Amino acid sequence: MKTIAVFGGSGRTGQHFIQQALSQGYAIKALVRNPAKLSLKDPHLEIIQGVVLDRMAIEKTVIGSSVVVSLFGHVKGSPARLQTNGTSLIVDAMKKYEVDKIISLSGGGLPFPEKDEPKFADKLIRTIMRIAIPKVLDDAIEHHQVLVKSGLQWIIVRGPRLSNAAPKGSYRVGWVGVNASTQIARADLADFVLKQVEDDQFLYQMPFVSY
Repeated sequence: MKTIAVFGGSGRTGQHFIQQALSQGYAIKALVRNPAKLSLKDPHLEIIQGVVLDRMAIEKTVIGSSVVVSLFGHVKGSPARLQTNGTSLIVDAMKKYEVDKIISLSGGGLPFPEKDEPKFADKLIRTIMRIAIPKVLDDAIEHHQVLVKSGLQWIIVRGPRLSNAAPKGSYRVGWVGVNASTQIARADLADFVLKQVEDDQFLYQMPFVSY
């Protein structure tokens, strides 16, 4: 049984991911700040209490796992470089315990010029982000650089506006401005992230998933 180390598992997308992974026969080690937020109970789910800036908690989560899925992000009051510093600690733990692959979740504001062809609306959204929440965008960009320099296998999955709607069971995988729309349900986004655990098609790339 393959074990997935999950960071951000108590979030709305993370809970969908964990449910789907367990139902498909994976074991999960999930680092969560508040275990009460993750009400799932399963013999193959190990919940570790801690934060993503705690090196010891991260190592406890990564050890014994086969792959890492990073779904954590900024909430009110988060440090400016939460994703960058947390990812750096995760990468250190992965190298220490010889875990080779990480799938990280980010937003469409994170540019991937190799494949993106942003339209006017996409550029406008990025401009608004740059003005309104620059620390989140800068942090996403820096976390990408951490992964690029890590020497590990990485995939960054990007999504548009997320909803709690029922999953459609189908979606498009493209790039910003290319075969893309403006929304997706969290459950469908989680489905794509889970598929990347076994699929290497998008290694070292940042696919954009939407309806």
